[in-house]
Amino acid sequence: MAADSKVEHLKFIQSVIARMGTNSFLLKGWTVTLVAALFAFGAKEADRAFIVIAWVPVLVFAGLDAYFLRRERLYRRLHDKVAAKADTDPIDFSMNTAEFQPAETWWKALGSKTVLWFYVPVGVLLAVLTIYFALVPKAAVTPVQGPKTITISIQ
Repeated sequence: MAADSKVEHLKFIQSVIARMGTNSFLLKGWTVTLVAALFAFGAKEADRAFIVIAWVPVLVFAGLDAYFLRRERLYRRLHDKVAAKADTDPIDFSMNTAEFQPAETWWKALGSKTVLWFYVPVGVLLAVLTIYFALVPKAAVTPVQGPKTITISIQ
């Protein structure tokens, strides 16, 4: 009976790990979407403030991504601990990861490959665009003239 409880506990932990991975994936998708949209607004509207505003989702989502990665690592350690228990040991279904928190810090997660290899290139691209738009003078907006109408009268 304890073996069944152990399997169920491991399933609970695994579902949390999967949810953290999904959250991380969604954050990366939202980052690309928002940065592209803000860049498009900045280019179309000729308002360069949108380029600067694009830094906000990159920084916020990088921080959130590191948070979810840290939580995922904590639950992986809990999963390993529960999996290492003997099948005869009682299972308490604890989801407490406090004992692993000193080893897995937010800064460590922020410096991981999965966070850096995504957000650093996005940040470099934004830095290049920010510098480009800061150095290149803003072009004067010329009004677009519509088509001329020609009236033909038939007699």
